[in-house]
Amino acid sequence: MSRDDKLKERWELLVEKLSNQFSDGDPLEMDGIIYLVGVQELGNFKRDFKKDEKVNLMHIAICRLLEPYGYYDFDFFDEDGWPHYIVKEQLPPLKAGEQSVLMKEALVGYFLEKKYIQ
Repeated sequence: MSRDDKLKERWELLVEKLSNQFSDGDPLEMDGIIYLVGVQELGNFKRDFKKDEKVNLMHIAICRLLEPYGYYDFDFFDEDGWPHYIVKEQLPPLKAGEQSVLMKEALVGYFLEKKYIQ
């Protein structure tokens, strides 16, 4: 099985599993999955977030997801418990399709690391 086929298979499994757990089976979009990673990384599950906090959760998730690729590095937790990252290397310009593949790879890697999927 090629690397692309394995990524596609794992991505579909991840979307199905998360969709069943968090959206009554309605397929989650990538942004929704990134948001879930942000909530997971913050570790504060039992509260509603304001619009600007939701944007910050997405940012946290993207930093955490791209950390293994060398683009970000964890810096510190602030007094409210929010993680902060520093930019180690600027992302190269990516076409939409390339960006989507990178984020799918990063999300699959994250959930493999967390042992949520195999």
